[in-house]
Amino acid sequence: MKNLARRRLIASGIIAAIGATVGRSLYHIASHNALIPPDHGGIFGVGETLTYAAQRVLAGDLSLAREFSRGDISRVIPVNGPPPETERYIRLLDGEFRDWRLRIDGLVARPMSLSLADLTGYPAHKQITHQACEEGWSFIAEWTGVRLSHVLDVVGIDSRARYVVFFSFDDFWESIDMADALHPQTFLAYGMNGAAVPLEHGAPVRLRVARQLGYKSVKYLGRMTVTDSIAGFGKGVGGINAEYGYSWWAGI
Repeated sequence: MKNLARRRLIASGIIAAIGATVGRSLYHIASHNALIPPDHGGIFGVGETLTYAAQRVLAGDLSLAREFSRGDISRVIPVNGPPPETERYIRLLDGEFRDWRLRIDGLVARPMSLSLADLTGYPAHKQITHQACEEGWSFIAEWTGVRLSHVLDVVGIDSRARYVVFFSFDDFWESIDMADALHPQTFLAYGMNGAAVPLEHGAPVRLRVARQLGYKSVKYLGRMTVTDSIAGFGKGVGGINAEYGYSWWAGI
């Protein structure tokens, strides 16, 4: 029994050593390839870094989320929270969003303020994808909008750009890296299931990031900022959800 216990102890030590070696190697790769997430600090920071870097290295920037057929669209689509109650949003709603604008600034050659008509005038993109919530519920819907990559081409992003930060009319904010920002399944949605995006789902325009959990798909968009660092936004961890303890990178 003593020999068996000793062997198990040795085996555990070897596994731990291998794990530590692999972890250090991945962390080195992450550092070398600028794959350190904004929430890399704190007690879970190493884990967040290794998860983010491993996914980016192994899956690549162009891996696709599954797309579905119209027959798969959910009959019941849960609602997570009420629309904004701010005076500015209510005023826009009363005007049927005619005065709504999406402000785009930061590391761009041509800062812009785009209307809904501007966005709908760009090449339209449709996809039927699954949205999973960290709370356990999910749904499948058809989204219509314009690819974020197209909008970023219009404004002309700087070569230093590393993140896009999104702000909503309910003081919610999130960010994604350029790999997801330029991904063909990431877009600004103004339509849902053949109609305008419903009020409770982010009208008039919301972000859709098909490769990440639902909280990354910011509703009620009002502003986008292109930046080379998240340090100056909030607590510097990449989004309001990360400030509450969720992972900044929420890949699925």
